[in-house]
Amino acid sequence: MLSYQHLYHAGNLADVQKHALLAWTLDYLTRKDKPVTYVETHAGRGLYDLTAPEAVKTGEAAKGIAIAQDWFPTNHPYRRALAATRAERGPNAYPGSPLIAGHLLREIDSLHLCELHPQEHAALDYAAAPFGAKVYREDGLAKALSICPPTPRRGMVLIDPSYEVKTDYETIPRVLGQLHRKWNVGLIYLWYPILRDGLHKPMLAEIMALAPEALVHEVRFPPVREGHRMEGSGMVMLNPPFGIEEETKRLSALFRKLR
Repeated sequence: MLSYQHLYHAGNLADVQKHALLAWTLDYLTRKDKPVTYVETHAGRGLYDLTAPEAVKTGEAAKGIAIAQDWFPTNHPYRRALAATRAERGPNAYPGSPLIAGHLLREIDSLHLCELHPQEHAALDYAAAPFGAKVYREDGLAKALSICPPTPRRGMVLIDPSYEVKTDYETIPRVLGQLHRKWNVGLIYLWYPILRDGLHKPMLAEIMALAPEALVHEVRFPPVREGHRMEGSGMVMLNPPFGIEEETKRLSALFRKLR
């Protein structure tokens, strides 16, 4: 949906879960001296100012990364990407997943970032330029299908829609199945919100029927404000890397302390 702007939600607890797992995975992939391809289907603007009126209005960052950043030691890849972003852009900057990828990947790696919203795309193009990313103003799911299997063949796709378009819940399982068949060695990650009405449940059931070996990690957290529908977030990981289950357990224990 072209009206969605992530600035209102940047740095919230759902971002913490998503970005911690993404950073851990990219760190894992770059331990080998082999190139990596990173594809993101709904990239947003890539860089956020947590003192912007939109971020302050919702208060989600104040109850998210402001609290959770101390969960991560300074050598954790998520904390490293956060520190690198703030060193370059100021103490109130927050990296979206494109900048987390940009800071953790190397010159030998490839970044493909998709964003349809015209203003968000322009901001992303500027923010991602230092990392040599290819930035597309195209439908991200269609672009991922056209890129995959990519060269280099090692790597991952992050699918992170806004879910403001209800058909996303119906479309995504089909696309995940196609991607998994086309790129059977690729790591395919899907983030989703956990809402009070449980809209994610049929989608998740369909994905697990297609890929029963996938790893699912869900966290719960208190609603940020009265009437807020999101009560948690989840990540489905196809071809999860060795060792990530320990990271998911560590994150789960940290999120449990919030309730």
